[in-house]
Amino acid sequence: MEKSIVYHGSNVEVAVPRILQNGFYKDFGYGFYCTNYEKQAKRWAMTKKGESVINRYEYELCMDLKILSFDNMTDEWLDFVAKCRMGIEHNYDIVEGPMADDQIWNFVEGFIDGRIPRKAFWELVKFKYPTHQISFHTISALDTLKFIGSEVAYGQKK
Repeated sequence: MEKSIVYHGSNVEVAVPRILQNGFYKDFGYGFYCTNYEKQAKRWAMTKKGESVINRYEYELCMDLKILSFDNMTDEWLDFVAKCRMGIEHNYDIVEGPMADDQIWNFVEGFIDGRIPRKAFWELVKFKYPTHQISFHTISALDTLKFIGSEVAYGQKK
């Protein structure tokens, strides 16, 4: 089976990932979101209150799971993201692909309410492509992750 390293940006160490349902829908619906890009996880972490923590996991692909993967932003990807953002649930264990472009709006909101300092804001809006996210939607999907460790990203916030 294929193994890789994925990262999760947070304000805490997440040794035991969970699927949290919050008040808004994400690109691929409710799930535990990671990325192949450590730099992207760091930027995700910077948008959180408190410390910026980058969590690392070994991800072992399991072909027994129902996986949907998008290599690029396509019409199929757009339709899937639109449905998820409207709260329409899917039955995939894992979904992987690019991120939607509305991240910049989230960064603007974070800057306005004081969660993101000006310097960090400009670093965040530089972040465009490539982007990557992999979301884990079931307990079986979370079982493909093995926590390796975490580190606090210093120098990012005041």
